[in-house]
Amino acid sequence: MINTSELPKIEELRRILAHSGRTVFLGGAGTSTESGIPDFRSSDGVFAAIRDYGFPPETLLSRSFFLKHTETFFDYYRKFLLYPDAQPNDCHRALAKMEREGTLSAVITQNIDGLHQKAGSKAVLELHGSAHRNRCMRCDRSFTMKDIMEKTGIPTCGCGGTIKPDVVLYEEPLNEKLLQNAVAHMHKADTLIIGGTSLAVYPAAGLVDYFHGRNLIVINLGKTSRTGSATLTISAPIGEVMRAAVLEKQLAKMA
Repeated sequence: MINTSELPKIEELRRILAHSGRTVFLGGAGTSTESGIPDFRSSDGVFAAIRDYGFPPETLLSRSFFLKHTETFFDYYRKFLLYPDAQPNDCHRALAKMEREGTLSAVITQNIDGLHQKAGSKAVLELHGSAHRNRCMRCDRSFTMKDIMEKTGIPTCGCGGTIKPDVVLYEEPLNEKLLQNAVAHMHKADTLIIGGTSLAVYPAAGLVDYFHGRNLIVINLGKTSRTGSATLTISAPIGEVMRAAVLEKQLAKMA
């Protein structure tokens, strides 16, 4: 629920977006929590469950761990990182609407859930890859998320190769071409919305340094490293904020 004290800020957000021609959205796990997908660092988030495996997140979700302890990796991966039934929330839908109207240039996401595309967005830069794409490490054959879910143990291809999710693990670099594309969008944007991310993960967080536009907007329940320098900061669930600012014709009055 949006606190009434945030309503003037949402009205200001609507005004800013109405006068912006090139908006870019940079989002993280908090973008999808309203779709039932937990974030990473909260007390009941994705990383909390890793403690039961006896490894820190940076180890269990690393490339070297994947190669050495593949079955344990997939046990965790299937249980805590795959959400095949998740549906887009109002944040995803609002961004897709902005893109259709020509005011949103790109969504730059750290998420691997594919919900932006499911909502209808086309210009989506997936910094950390996608759980919907999987490839055989031997023959490069493609597989779906459903294929990974239906297999048990280590998912293997017909050729005998291990199937690896197309997600960026610790110790793996981000796609350089994709990063350059993200930087280009940042350079050209007049408004940047940072939503549902603590900006704790690099190099994704460092992309903000390439933004030199007029309006830096932070929509997040917790503070970020950019909260103090933002043009506008809104502390409320991002789906509710984007619904009120983009999807509703008039800002609803709240008790």
